Amino acid sequence: MPGDSPKPPAGDAPRRAFYFNGGFLTNARVRRILKLAGHDLRLGKPGPEDDILVWGHSRYAARGEAAAKATGAQIVRIEDAFLRSLHPGRDGEPPLGLTIDRRGAWFDSRQPSDLEHMLATHPLDDTALLDRARDGIARMQAAHLTKYCAVDPAIAPPAPGYVLVIDQTRGDASIRLGGASESTFREMLVYARQENPGLRIVIKTHPETQAGHRAGHYSDADCDATATLCTDPISPWVLMEGAVAVYAVSSQLGFEAIFAGHKPRIFGQPFYAGWGLTDDQTPVARRARVLTRAQLFAAAMLEYPVWYDPYGDRLGRFEDVLGALEARARAWRADRFGHVALGMRAWKRAPLQKIFGTPGPALRFAKTPEAARAARRPVMVWAGHETAALRESLADLPLIRIEDGFLRSRGLGADLVPPLSLVTDDLGIYYDPTRPSRLETLIADAAAMPPARLRRAETLVESLIKSGLSKYNLGAAEVPDLPEGRNVVLVPGQVEDDASILLGAGKIRSNLALLQEARARHPDAFLIYKPHPDVEAGLRAGRIEPANMAGLADLVAEHADPVALISRADHVVTMTSLLGFEALLRGVSVTCLGAPFYAGWGLTRDLGPVPARRVARPTRAALVHAVLIAYPRYFDPVTGTACPVEVAVERLATDTVPRPATRLRALAKLQGWFAGYAHLWR
Repeated sequence: MPGDSPKPPAGDAPRRAFYFNGGFLTNARVRRILKLAGHDLRLGKPGPEDDILVWGHSRYAARGEAAAKATGAQIVRIEDAFLRSLHPGRDGEPPLGLTIDRRGAWFDSRQPSDLEHMLATHPLDDTALLDRARDGIARMQAAHLTKYCAVDPAIAPPAPGYVLVIDQTRGDASIRLGGASESTFREMLVYARQENPGLRIVIKTHPETQAGHRAGHYSDADCDATATLCTDPISPWVLMEGAVAVYAVSSQLGFEAIFAGHKPRIFGQPFYAGWGLTDDQTPVARRARVLTRAQLFAAAMLEYPVWYDPYGDRLGRFEDVLGALEARARAWRADRFGHVALGMRAWKRAPLQKIFGTPGPALRFAKTPEAARAARRPVMVWAGHETAALRESLADLPLIRIEDGFLRSRGLGADLVPPLSLVTDDLGIYYDPTRPSRLETLIADAAAMPPARLRRAETLVESLIKSGLSKYNLGAAEVPDLPEGRNVVLVPGQVEDDASILLGAGKIRSNLALLQEARARHPDAFLIYKPHPDVEAGLRAGRIEPANMAGLADLVAEHADPVALISRADHVVTMTSLLGFEALLRGVSVTCLGAPFYAGWGLTRDLGPVPARRVARPTRAALVHAVLIAYPRYFDPVTGTACPVEVAVERLATDTVPRPATRLRALAKLQGWFAGYAHLWR
């Protein structure tokens, strides 16, 4: 490949890498990434065949440079990658990627770096690579990701029509080695005013300045009636949307401005300048190639960095880091001011605290609406416990409904198995068609996505089918041989007092009536009835007496694998069961007698009371994107952090999932025993 670096590591053998900076000794994540990338970190005296690692052009780099000069060893400059973490490194958060450069530092314009060499010589014409680049740009913009992702897109920007001037921290090496100085920032602000007479100036401070770590170049003294400082953790993508022009010296926000549709005015010589995508005040003469945005992104974000997958503790791809930061940024934004959870059962509190109480303040728990109000935080309530009276009593506070996600666990919630995913909804809840839900909004949004944005959903479906995963993933009995020559219709039973039946069913509201309707509509089919796992376990209502099955079901598939049943079915008839959605994933046609969340979008035969507001026409991939990627929040039990759906799928597929504690298993058995005597008090 064009762009190979000088003195690359030989073969697959680790290359000896010496260091003279304590950070390489104490930063466990940096050491781990370097080791995975083939560097054998050592202390001692290097030889001419060895590498010496230095951190960019930091003040300690001179030690390594002197050792390289004395020994003939190869200098390798290490830096954070361009999509780093939620918070800055000075807050103690480890990086999710590194740049490892054998030519120079990407921010040093005095000589070409590996990145500049790649931008100048790599063909960057592979269709798959450029498609990945375009999708990466779109995902970063949609999720408001930047180098440090602790930004909140809900913060309102200034009124549009301003000039955006980007500040940096004093003493940053990218300024000094990028053809600029502190005086350049004064010059840039003058130019911004002169070239945009009468327009407002918004000066964006650096996150490390906001956090109090390092001073910037601008302060309140630079503000007047036309210029203001922006110190809030606002999304750069939101800021750039309202800007008419962007000015930067060497900030990475200038790089991101390119992908927001700007041609930024650049006063230094950053790596992204000189390729026809910026208006350069001090051009770099040797950079003469003209690149597209996708080509620049492909080199700088896909090909150049070494990315780390924190869930698998392995090197990964850019998409792995995207998924991690999408999940972690979403959790931080939602939870950073804290929540109070109302009326949660004791066994649920520990899992909820892990999921919702880690990014921000600890999750508080309240038993009454009055206690919840006293906390003055957004209130979380299990969706099934929401009432009109509760909504009214908390009318001045945000109310967030919680429910199990669609890829939940290996085991039942009724067995007190903790979940890998939960959904949160600020509008309604997915199983209630009587009012809008956040999921409906996400489905409509996904229907408008270009096909390239939906490839992730298509890959997810392939993974689910290959792994044979569903909501609960219980150990299951085998499906017996079925007769040939007859259409097979699968009828999934449900919990009859479940909220999805009470709110979303049509005229058919019981499992017996469901079976009767399915037989009436398919008199010659081989009908398989699959009881709900909670009903089979004796934990919930919905059992059909065997005597009532006569002439209805050809097979009662007790404790059978629902995915295996779907794979044998030609059609599914359901009230509101999630098995209808899982059948759609696998290309099986579905008739809905109620109004589940997946009905009414043109993908099912709808005989129930589907809301008229569901007018979007998503593809199957768009539906999957909304339902399994955008709507739930996933939690990784191994790392104890928010994670993307792909990690949850891998944990379920490898059975690396939480189990209930012994005391909870005993409680679940006791609960099941009492459920068997429910007729005494119902």
